[in-house]
Amino acid sequence: MDTNRYIEDLRFNFPALNTKVNGYRLAYLDNAATTQKPQQVMDSLNKYYTSSNANVHRGVHFLSESASEAYEQARNKIQKFINAEHSAECIFTRGTTEAINLVATSFGQQFIQAGDEILISLMEHHSNIVPWKLLCERTGAKLSIIPIDQNGDLELDNLAELLKPNTKIVAITHVSNSLGTLNPIKQIISQAHALNIPVLIDGAQAAAHLKIDVQDLDCDFYAMSAHKCFGPMGVGLLYGKKQWLEQMPPYQGGGDMILQVTFDKVTYNELPYKFEAGTPSVADAIAWGAAIDYYLKLDLALLARHEHELYFCALSELQTIPGLKIIGNAKNRIGLISFTLDGIHPHDIGTIANQYGVAIRTGHHCTMPLMNFYNIPGTARASFAFYNNYADIDQLCDSLTKAQQLFNKRA
Repeated sequence: MDTNRYIEDLRFNFPALNTKVNGYRLAYLDNAATTQKPQQVMDSLNKYYTSSNANVHRGVHFLSESASEAYEQARNKIQKFINAEHSAECIFTRGTTEAINLVATSFGQQFIQAGDEILISLMEHHSNIVPWKLLCERTGAKLSIIPIDQNGDLELDNLAELLKPNTKIVAITHVSNSLGTLNPIKQIISQAHALNIPVLIDGAQAAAHLKIDVQDLDCDFYAMSAHKCFGPMGVGLLYGKKQWLEQMPPYQGGGDMILQVTFDKVTYNELPYKFEAGTPSVADAIAWGAAIDYYLKLDLALLARHEHELYFCALSELQTIPGLKIIGNAKNRIGLISFTLDGIHPHDIGTIANQYGVAIRTGHHCTMPLMNFYNIPGTARASFAFYNNYADIDQLCDSLTKAQQLFNKRA
């Protein structure tokens, strides 16, 4: 199969990629922030709102039953996508951030108290730092940090010393959103489980690049967002092993998470509904199922090779630009490249790149402790998906050269 032709054909499924920016073709390289959506996802959203719009689980009329069936089918698709043992272990949330907050709040209320420790890493997204920090402030527990080296690899030689008798949970990212580091989470999970310590994985950056198998990983919790893997915004997932979810109190109160309510006693619903209070993002969940259907029909082995080759081509081309420094050189990396340009602030890099149709991310990427470690205010970040092509790389490099020329003239 001609890979380039296959990719170009797939690009037609993503309408946003046809956008013109300042007269230039769009080179969309901000996939770590959110991926573009195939037409099938938009069609699913439109179909729901035009033919099935109703609240789920509460009605006996046709629209409600139709919406409820499609909603639960979406849950089953996601269960199979991550290979969860039970669909009841798959809880719909608004995204990775809410999923982590759910665990920090509910697990924290049940299991964490003053003097306990929560182990995270230096490369975590704020969404996997702040919820635990809030928990520590409420309970008197404290954060413990796995350090990294200059390459952006976790320093795990002393992990056994960091896993203490009072460590109650490990929360670690699968893939760094700032460095692209692919962490050895199976090793971390194995070491933690040897001491009966549960592990939460922030999978926001992994699901678009890796096959996620929560049973093989043996993680206790896995958090992810639909919009970072070709689905809509506003919906995400918390996977949790039943043994933990059944012990945890509800995160929020309201409709659908109860069986019986009196002014004296509340009886909570079974899993997963115990953690799904209120009207969910029904259309978005169903559209996420449509995104999974679309994705699984693709030649995933070919796309993985293409993305791998594209990434290393971009890495090679960027390294030829004078004054450009790649931030992070981990042993195992995927999906994105963070860099700086001498004498040009990252925000200026992104602004000038945009003038030439190139969409990249700039700033600290919600990883301020990581930026402090590298002693930089932020980076420019190019992040890839399977629909990117070599023209995107050329356009990125050209825009960076033009940025340098502009700043050299000013100097």
